[in-house]
Amino acid sequence: MPHVVTQSCCGDASCVYACPVNCIHPTPDEPDFATSEMLYIDPTTCVDCGACVSACPVGAIVPSHRIPLGQERFADINALAYAAEGQLGLTDARFPVDPVQRLPLAPIEHPRALDFDEPVSVGIVGSGPSAMYAADDLLRHRSVSVTIYERLRRPFGLARYGVAPDHTRTRKVIDLFDDIARNPRVEILLDTEVGRDITLDDLRARHHAVIWAGGAPTDRRLEIENIDAPGVGSATSFVGWYNGHPDFASLDPDLSHRSAVVVGNGNVALDVARILVGGAQRLAKTSIAPRALAALESSSIEQVTVLGRRGPEHAAFTLPELVGLADNGVRVVTDPADFTDVPFDDLDAVARAKLELLAELATDEPVSGRHIRLAFHHTPQAVSVDGFGAADGLVVTNTGGTHTTTLPAGLILTSVGYRGRPVPGLPFDAARGVIPHDQGRVVDEGRRVPGMYVTGWIKRGPSGFIGTNKTDSGETVASLLADLEAGLLPRPSHQQTRGSRATLVRAGR
Repeated sequence: MPHVVTQSCCGDASCVYACPVNCIHPTPDEPDFATSEMLYIDPTTCVDCGACVSACPVGAIVPSHRIPLGQERFADINALAYAAEGQLGLTDARFPVDPVQRLPLAPIEHPRALDFDEPVSVGIVGSGPSAMYAADDLLRHRSVSVTIYERLRRPFGLARYGVAPDHTRTRKVIDLFDDIARNPRVEILLDTEVGRDITLDDLRARHHAVIWAGGAPTDRRLEIENIDAPGVGSATSFVGWYNGHPDFASLDPDLSHRSAVVVGNGNVALDVARILVGGAQRLAKTSIAPRALAALESSSIEQVTVLGRRGPEHAAFTLPELVGLADNGVRVVTDPADFTDVPFDDLDAVARAKLELLAELATDEPVSGRHIRLAFHHTPQAVSVDGFGAADGLVVTNTGGTHTTTLPAGLILTSVGYRGRPVPGLPFDAARGVIPHDQGRVVDEGRRVPGMYVTGWIKRGPSGFIGTNKTDSGETVASLLADLEAGLLPRPSHQQTRGSRATLVRAGR
C-alpha cells in the first residue's frame, strides 16, 4: 500500500532525502517547493518501504490503510498532485510521472562534512525553527560549535508559541529541536536579549560568524477607523495568549459576545477561529495555557466569521488546513454565491481540490450552534463601536463597493500578515520588512557585511511553513561555510566563556 502525506506536513523535506525511489515532490531543487502547500507522494511509484515515515519529524506520513480519522481525503490529494493529463478533468500534471527518472536513488544528497584546522564558533540570534535548522546544519561539521541567544526563557520560537495546541503532530517538531539542543557543541543562552544583555558588536567579536534569525515579530496593521478600540486585537497576540507566550500573558480577550470576526484568511486565521468555537474540552489535554483554557470554557462565542477580501480561489489558507478544519468536528460553512463565477478549470489540481471542498461547504440555510463562516469578497471599512467606545461590529463592503453591511462582533482579530522590524546595527529594507542579503549573506548597499548572515522570515519575508526554514537555513549555512573555506570570515577578537550564564540550556523543554 502506498504511503500518504497528511495534514501535519511541515515541508522540511526530510522525507525527500530518505526516499529511495524519488517519489516525494516537490523537492527543494524544484520550482514548486517554495510555494507548495505540502509535499506529495506519488502513489504509483511509492514502494511502501517506510523510509519517509522514519524521517518525518512530525509524523505526517502514514500508510494509506492507516490514515487517521478525518484525514481520509489526503489519499486523494496525494494522487491528484500526480494526475496525468486528461485524468479527473485536470488540464496537466503537476509532477509528471517519469519512471526512468523516479526509480534511481533520491537525487538530493547531504553536503559533505567539513573538518577545519581550528575550532569555529558561530553565534545565532533566536532559537526558532530557522535558527535550529541552521544549528543542525552547522553541527554536522566537527570543528564548529554554536551558541544560540534567545530573548525568552523557553526556546524554539514559533514552533512552541505559534503552532495551535491541538496540532499535536505539528508540535512534535520540538522533539527534533530538543535533539539538536542536546549536541555537546551547542549552547542555548535563554533570557538573553541582544541590545539589553549583549550588543551585536559583542557577538561579532565572540564568533567567527553571526546568523540573525530573529523572525518577523510584528503584525501588519489594518488601517481602518476605530482599529484601536477595545475588543480589537491581532491574531498574533491571541495565538500568543493561548500558547502561553510571556509577551501576551496579560492579554484578556473579551469572549462574552456571541460573534467574532477574524480579518484575513490564512492558516493562522483558521487556527484562531477553530480555537474560539471548537470546544474547550478537546483542548484540556493539550499544551494550551491554563488561563486561556479557563476563559474558553466560559466563552459565549458561537460564530466566527473569517473574512477575505478576494474570492475563494485566492484563499490564503492551505488545503491541508482546510481539510483539518472541515473534517474534524467543527461546523464550517460558505456562501453559495461566492462560487458562481469561479474559474475552476484554470486551477491546478490541488487548488481545484481546495475550491471544490469550499463549495461543498456552501449552504443557504440558517446555521445555529457553534460554527465558522468563511466569507469572501468583503473589505473592512471601519470598526463599529458601542456607547462606551468598544467594538460591537465590523463595517464591510462587497468587492464592487456597491453594498455595505455591519457584521456583529464583540471580538475582532486582524490576521493580515507579519512584518520584520529593523535591527540596530544591521541594514534594513523598510519596504519589504527584511534584512537585505545575498544568499543569506547580509549586504549593506550592495556590499557584504563580513561575518553577518541572516535566515528565516527576517531574510525572506513571512512565507512558508516550519519546514521551509530548513531549506532557507541550508542556503545561509552553505554561504557561511563557503566564506569560511575561502578565508573571508573575521577571527573572534576575544574568547567566549561557554556555559557562564545560569540560563544555559542543553535540552530546552
